[in-house]
Amino acid sequence: MIIAEIAQAHDGSLGNAHAFIDALSTVGVDAIKFQTHIAEAESSEYEPFRVKFSKQDKTRFDYWKRMEFTEEQWMGISEHCKEKGLKFISSPFSLAAVDLLEKVGVEVYKIGSGEITNRLILEKIGKTGKPVIVSSGMSDFEELEQALSFLKESGTPSLSLLQCTTAYPTQPEEWGLNVISEMKTRFQIPVGFSDHSGDIYACLAAAALGAEVFEFHVVFDKRQFGPDSPASISIDDTERLCKGIRQIQNSLKSPVLKSDNSKFTELKRIFGKSLAVNKDLQAGHIISFDDLESKKPGDKGIAAINYQSVIGKKTARKLTKWEFLTDQDII
Repeated sequence: MIIAEIAQAHDGSLGNAHAFIDALSTVGVDAIKFQTHIAEAESSEYEPFRVKFSKQDKTRFDYWKRMEFTEEQWMGISEHCKEKGLKFISSPFSLAAVDLLEKVGVEVYKIGSGEITNRLILEKIGKTGKPVIVSSGMSDFEELEQALSFLKESGTPSLSLLQCTTAYPTQPEEWGLNVISEMKTRFQIPVGFSDHSGDIYACLAAAALGAEVFEFHVVFDKRQFGPDSPASISIDDTERLCKGIRQIQNSLKSPVLKSDNSKFTELKRIFGKSLAVNKDLQAGHIISFDDLESKKPGDKGIAAINYQSVIGKKTARKLTKWEFLTDQDII
């Protein structure tokens, strides 16, 4: 599954939220993910800014408040996603947000890295009976094991786990691609990659390593306002990324058998080389390495792979420069 993360890229504009749905419906993603914030339920005046990015929001609480949509507006977003054939996914950050998302028909829940140890919201989400994707950005394996077990016990029918590094933007040495295979082995569930690198390369590398779920932040332009813009990719890059992931996945499903090259028989004849002489040679000349050349195609004389078999042999007749060398020409 390829998931385009809008998060707060809409900047509180309902029009922008719908514009993202329209734009992303044409570039190959399977789902769109939002974040559902209810400021009074999840935050307080004491929450600090992770990065002071806003010139219009006095506090982090004010920013979350500005990111809110009404139930009716969320319903419109949910229905728009479904009309466009996209799964509607969201990360709730309060129990109240879970209640809201249940009313508007969220299809899959995503648990952000900061909520892994919040058993209250894990149980609330588990009891919905919806599929859950878990991000691992700030957790070790023990915390992940506990969270996944708790979600299963709470009623979650299917789980996916994403390797994620909580850094914005994430540098290559922080991607943690090595964790993908370890997660697959440890947890025996679909494993994917949540990317904050701001480019397409990390997800492509993850695809080559067998990741099954991909999540990345998307913006219309990386220069636009917002805390996630530096760690996001554009709509155009999203199309390129989706194409690349699909091609890599198709490649992994179609292993090449190097033990059987029979389909290349004709090409090997065309591109293969036969032995030739690089100068005029008289009959009875003792052939040396310096007398030989190799020329296309591969079926006009002695195969170049067998050149050692002619060295030290005598020519049976006079040979002209660049003439192919055959078995009848040596004694």
